[in-house]
This record gives sequence, structure tokens and C-alpha cells, in this order.
Amino acid sequence: LFSSGFQVAPETKAVMKWLRSIPFVLSASLHGGELVVTYPYDYSRHPMEEKMFSPTPDEKVFKMLAKAYADAHPVISDRSELRCGGNFVKRGGIINGAEWYSFTGGMADFNYLHTNCFEVTVEVGCEKFPLEEELFTIWHENKGALLNYMEMVHRGIKGIVSDKFGNPIKNARISVRGIQHDVTTGN
Repeated sequence: LFSSGFQVAPETKAVMKWLRSIPFVLSASLHGGELVVTYPYDYSRHPMEEKMFSPTPDEKVFKMLAKAYADAHPVISDRSELRCGGNFVKRGGIINGAEWYSFTGGMADFNYLHTNCFEVTVEVGCEKFPLEEELFTIWHENKGALLNYMEMVHRGIKGIVSDKFGNPIKNARISVRGIQHDVTTGN
């Protein structure tokens, strides 16, 4: 991810620096062109495979996060296969990104691999460039789902890692047995 041959735009570098400086734990990227919620990895473990399931060690957490959004979205949760995004109905409106299509350099993969932030990608509608008059409806379709997703920040373990004197420990590594992905404490 972000190999030396890959040109990184200045604004991308700024976002990467920002993500490393503030201990975000949850984010979402909003896209257009489909109606589904995807989760990492977006890049296949086998680059020659276009549509290969590529789970992170935190697969269960990512599925829970994606479902929290999808289940609260009035159209994604609609069981009709004839609607926009209907081809994802049998999957509950979610899919592993690389299983849908594999690409390198995505923010969700970067966040997972280089920060403590878990990110999903929300495809908000089948039109890549919706008309201005459609934006009000798209906002209302996503508002409740966004709020439901944001509430997920309260799931999991929270607290302060401190030394025997009660002083917070910066960059302490936290491991969970059975999950091969550590996180570190913030400032």
C-alpha cells in the first residue's frame, strides 16, 4: 500500500498526517455509483484475483459496522432485488471490498493498516453524479444510517492505559487474543 512508485497527492499526504496525529477510531467514506456498504480489505491479497474475499483479522467487527449502516438505511435494507443496489440484497447490503472489486491505495485499507481507525465505504446511490435536486433525498436516506454508524464508536473496549502512578502511556500496544491486529494508545 502506497509503494515508493506511487505518487501521493499533497492533500492525500495531509490527510494521512492528520489521521496519524489524531486517534480516530471510526470513519466512513461516501461514494456514488452503487448502493452498498463495503469494508476492508479493498485490495485483494492475491493481486491477480479481481474479486477475491480478503478479510482483515477484524472481519467480524467490520461486518458489524457495515451492517449497522446498511440495516439503518431505508433503501439498502429494502429486500427488493429490483432496486438500485438490489444485487447486494442477499448479502445484507454489505460486501468485502476486494470481493466486489480490488483496488490499491484506498483510505479504508490505509486506516486499518496504519492507524487505529476502522473505515467503511458507503456507496450512497447508483448515480455517480446525482443531480442537485436528488441530494436532499440522498441526505435523508443516509442521515439515520450515519447516526447509527457513528454510535458504533461506543462499542468495544475503552479506557486509559496508565503506569503504576496513573500517568497515561503514549503508544502502548494493545493486543486482543485471537486477532492478529494490534492498536496503540493515543497521546
